[in-house]
Amino acid sequence: MHTTSLSAPTDEEGYLIEPNHWTESIARELAATEQIELTDIHWDVLYFMRAFYADHQVAPDARFVIRHLAETRGEDRNALFRLFPYGYVKQACKIAGMKRPRAWSTG
Repeated sequence: MHTTSLSAPTDEEGYLIEPNHWTESIARELAATEQIELTDIHWDVLYFMRAFYADHQVAPDARFVIRHLAETRGEDRNALFRLFPYGYVKQACKIAGMKRPRAWSTG
């Protein structure tokens, strides 16, 4: 466990240890550590990811989030990477309160 100023414990890379501890307040704190100001579309992505996690107990693959953005907001496939420029795993998964996906090594 890593000690941070966040409201919930994180691992050494800043991911929540327990995804069920996620709150909007924690999301804002995590986003601030990534220098991201959350907008409506960020929240849309985060809530989609949280719902997927609740249903499947795993973080959604980026392609599911990209499809969600295309179907619900008419966004192109690069929208996710504009929202989270340093990578889906590094930023979106972290801010959504997911544990770091083990099989994914890059954005």
